[in-house]
Amino acid sequence: MTDINKKTIPHYTESIFYELKQTARLMKFHATQQFEALGIDLSPEEYSTLDTVMCNPSLCQRDLAKLLLLDRANTGRILNKLEEKKLIIRTVDTKKNRLIKKVDITADGIKELEEINKKIYNKYMEIADKIPSEEIEAIKISIRELRANLEKHIENKI
Repeated sequence: MTDINKKTIPHYTESIFYELKQTARLMKFHATQQFEALGIDLSPEEYSTLDTVMCNPSLCQRDLAKLLLLDRANTGRILNKLEEKKLIIRTVDTKKNRLIKKVDITADGIKELEEINKKIYNKYMEIADKIPSEEIEAIKISIRELRANLEKHIENKI
């Protein structure tokens, strides 16, 4: 008899992976509802993309897609919407003798991001207010470590 037969394997629904997946889904639902209720003219995906561009200036679309964990087609669709709203600008550059599009946030994009952050900050703080800030920091560290380990085990073909 192998070791695996001696152990009772817990159900997936009892795992950290299930908890993270369900929490992420609820956060997406919550964000969508809050953005609509607050009259924010961006989707949560557009917002997170804009914030990522703000924090990582002059990224090419492929590298941005990797950071967002989105395929390039969805990343391009979101960037098109942000560009139409004049919140980002894409410029053509070269990298290793290949043309690439770099993405940067505009002044209007910075202003929009700041306004959205003011609107949603308290809403997000209400969710976490029952958990001490030290525990939140510890959770963030643990999740980052889990994600870093997970990244070692996947092939990201974005």
